[in-house]
Amino acid sequence: RTLEPAIGLVDFRTDPVKNPLSTPSGKIEIYSEQLAEIAATWELEEGDVINPIPVFTPGFQGYGSVTDEYPLYCTGFHHKSRTHSSFGFIPELEQVARQQLWINPADAESRGIASGDTVAVKSPAGEIRIEALVTPRIIPGTIGIPQGAWHKADMNGDRVDEGACVNTLTTYRPTPLAKGNGPAHSIIAQITKA
Repeated sequence: RTLEPAIGLVDFRTDPVKNPLSTPSGKIEIYSEQLAEIAATWELEEGDVINPIPVFTPGFQGYGSVTDEYPLYCTGFHHKSRTHSSFGFIPELEQVARQQLWINPADAESRGIASGDTVAVKSPAGEIRIEALVTPRIIPGTIGIPQGAWHKADMNGDRVDEGACVNTLTTYRPTPLAKGNGPAHSIIAQITKA
C-alpha cells in the first residue's frame, strides 16, 4: 500500500494567524518564555539548569561524569519478561529470560569476565550481583541492566542486592523541570568478577 504524502501543521502553515498553535505565542517556539521564567524564578539544586532553548544537558551522573573508581556508564532497560517489576516473581519466566547484565567484549575481556559469570556492580549508591552476558550489542564503556528485578538484600547486613535490581545502583536526584528521577538511566559504575 502506498501512503499519500502529508504536510505537518498544514493549517498553521497555510494561515498561522487564523490557525495558531497551542503554544503561548501561537507559533512554533524555539525559545520558550515559560521556561525562561521558570529558570529565573525557581530555586534549583546546585548544577541544575533549565534552558529556554533546546540544548544538550548531560544531567547528574550523565555523559562526562565517569571516574577512575566508576569508569562505566550504566543504563537500565525494559526486560522482555516483565512489565516494570510485574511478573518478576515467576520462576518459569526467569528461566527463559534471565536477569543478565550486558557488557561489551572489550570491557569484559579487560576484567576477565565471561558470559555466565556472576559479577559485582558498584555505584556511588549501592552494589548488586548479577549474571554477565558478554555481547557486542552494547557499546564499549557502557553496561546495561534490565529494570524491574526485585530487590533481595540484607539491609541490616552487607546491603548487597542479590536480586540485581538496577534501582539499588541509582541515586535519587529529581530532574530540574519534571522532577522525575533522571539518574535511573544515567548511572556511573564499576564491574568486577564476583
